[in-house]
Amino acid sequence: MIYLDTSVALAHILTEDRSPPDKLWQEMLISSRLLEYEVWTRIHGRNLSRSHADETRAVLNRIAFVELSPPVLTRALEPFPKPVRTLDAIHLASMDFLMRQGQTVLLASYDTRLSAAARALRFPMYKL
Repeated sequence: MIYLDTSVALAHILTEDRSPPDKLWQEMLISSRLLEYEVWTRIHGRNLSRSHADETRAVLNRIAFVELSPPVLTRALEPFPKPVRTLDAIHLASMDFLMRQGQTVLLASYDTRLSAAARALRFPMYKL
């Protein structure tokens, strides 16, 4: 299972210079419900709602979501081995929740700070 970070979803939707490989979209994808809010906020903030709404919905429909449940949010309040931003803490806590449930999860991210924190937690990475 691949845990999809917002940076990868946006790179795909916005067709950025670095974009995830097509094979990624054939994998089982999961992310925090937070990703949905982050993606739409960026799409609306760039006034791309009309031109990118269908692609955004298509990407989001491929992803299973971990809800912002009390166990996830409680873990996000705990310390991490590296300093993290608030939203990254929620993503890392979501991954931690999945792994504690016995899931094998690899992080797909272009975000260097999030990736560094994930590696410090010994979370496996998906090679992009």
